[in-house]
Amino acid sequence: MTTDGPGVSPYDTHVSSGTRFLIELTAWIAGPWAAGDAVGGWAVVPTLFVLLALPSLFNTPGDKRTTGGVATPGPIRIAIEMVLLAAALWGAWAVWPAWLAAVVTLAGAVMLVSGFRRYRWLAAGAPTLDR
Repeated sequence: MTTDGPGVSPYDTHVSSGTRFLIELTAWIAGPWAAGDAVGGWAVVPTLFVLLALPSLFNTPGDKRTTGGVATPGPIRIAIEMVLLAAALWGAWAVWPAWLAAVVTLAGAVMLVSGFRRYRWLAAGAPTLDR
């Protein structure tokens, strides 16, 4: 399934974007919480800032409807999303009950599987496709 419209990745689906958003939210909540528990409360704000700034500022042209920020090559966008996934998984397993961390892990797996075509497209440099 592809998403129609200008400026939108031809390989992003509702499932891949939905689980990606869920992982981002989890990273924004559990990541700073776990950082605060691990090294002290002072780490919460800088961790939250970094986890919010990365996906907001660095975007690959043609991947989303939003424009602005810093135009980023596709492989860099993949790396940013993997950092968010790692923060979500680490944070969830560090501070949440095991059943909830398992749900986050499952959502991360669904994000990776459902977004595989998009990741392959991003890794190729997000080439523009004629529609």
